Order: sequence, then C-alpha cells, then structure tokens
Amino acid sequence: MRIVRNILERKANFIFSIPPETTVYHALELMMEKNISALLVTKNGKLAGIFTERDYARKIVLKGKSSKETLIQEVMTTNPVSVSSEATIEHCMYLMTHQFIRHLPVIQEEELVGVVSIGDLVKSIIEEQQFIIENLENYITGTK
Repeated sequence: MRIVRNILERKANFIFSIPPETTVYHALELMMEKNISALLVTKNGKLAGIFTERDYARKIVLKGKSSKETLIQEVMTTNPVSVSSEATIEHCMYLMTHQFIRHLPVIQEEELVGVVSIGDLVKSIIEEQQFIIENLENYITGTK
C-alpha cells in the first residue's frame, strides 16, 4: 500500500507558498507562472491556509472584489485539511472526496513538507495498478 511519502519522493516536490499579506492578483500571477491551481499560505514558516482557483472564483469574482486590492488573508481557506507523509493514498482520496478538496498539504512534525493533489493520487494509483497487471501477466505467461 502506497503512502504520501512515496509520492513526495517521486515528484519534483516544490512548495509554492505566499504570505497572507500578498495580493490576490500577485498570487494569481504566480499560479499562472508555475501552472498550478493552489498556493499554500505560510506565516512564520507555518501553514496558515491555502488559496485555490475555487477560492478566487467564489470569493473574488462572484463577490465583485478587486484582485489587485484584496489580500490573500481575506479570502484564503484557513485551517486546511492536511495529512502526514505516512497517510495512505486511500485515506487521502477519502478526505478529498468527502471534503470536496483537490489539494492536501503534508505536515510532518509540525513542518510543511509538501502538498499532494488529486492528480498525484490518481497517477500513483494508476502506476500501482499497472505494476500489478504486469506482474500478473508475467506470472501467467511464465516470463520475467
């Protein structure tokens, strides 16, 4: 059974974060530049929240706010659901499905060590299934 640590070890684990005093506009520029759909919000090296495209759509666009004047701390999701690096992929999928979220910050001993997305989890599950299929095919055909 794979765990979050396995995903973090295999992916380029850059943590893109911003302070809460950042404008929404600057956060959107960074998200576009890095081709990501969420940014972790950190204060004094600790996770303070998360800002996602969904936050932008629901809390800026639909409320008629200005992204150049609004600060992230006004619209970020505070106390985001997080997991440890020892959490199973199945547990992460359960959390994401039931909490309607697409990103999970990974916290280890109170330190932010990464983030996993729904895409990361799906990719891991597909790789594991492919490995199992190949092994079963080899077993059936007697090849290695």
